[in-house]
Amino acid sequence: MRIAAVIVAGGRSSRMGQEKAFTMLAGRTLLEHVVGRLAPQVNEIVINANGDASRFSATGLMVIPDVSHDIATPLAGLRAALRFARHHAFDGVLTVPSDAPFLPSDLATRLSAANSNAAIASSGGQVHFLTGVWSHLLLDRLEKAMDVEKLVRVKDWAAVCQATIVDWPAEPYDPFFNVNTPEELAEAGHIAAEFNP
Repeated sequence: MRIAAVIVAGGRSSRMGQEKAFTMLAGRTLLEHVVGRLAPQVNEIVINANGDASRFSATGLMVIPDVSHDIATPLAGLRAALRFARHHAFDGVLTVPSDAPFLPSDLATRLSAANSNAAIASSGGQVHFLTGVWSHLLLDRLEKAMDVEKLVRVKDWAAVCQATIVDWPAEPYDPFFNVNTPEELAEAGHIAAEFNP
């Protein structure tokens, strides 16, 4: 199964005061941590982001913008990801946010093995709707959901496509911990120092 990882680097990062993807943690940007976690798991990695793509040039990764610019939702990024998968003959995409530096090393394997067109991650009783594997076969249904049914939330889309939920333990740290605030960045620093994930 050919899987492309799409790192969703959208959002205004208003609580961090800077673009989260470039926030430093333990000597590397959050984006570099995410790329490092994903690289052994997938066939290709691309970044989903709007605006000036050259800000990601140091990564050497392709940047794909949202297909739908009229709605501010990660679903627009998923739509772009599935179009990319179809165009480049990937079976599916693994979507993850750019602010989750401790992603598990078995993320793609376990989600892909869920025998479903869609599978999303869960930990500590919380479902991480943006962290999932989505079959390219879902593209037409997603486009209808967005264009005709005006769906905007990834949570609602996960329900529409009956996504399978795959759970990970949240101890000794949550592998899906994401950094939204300076306080959470400090906590991530403690996790990185103690567990060297």
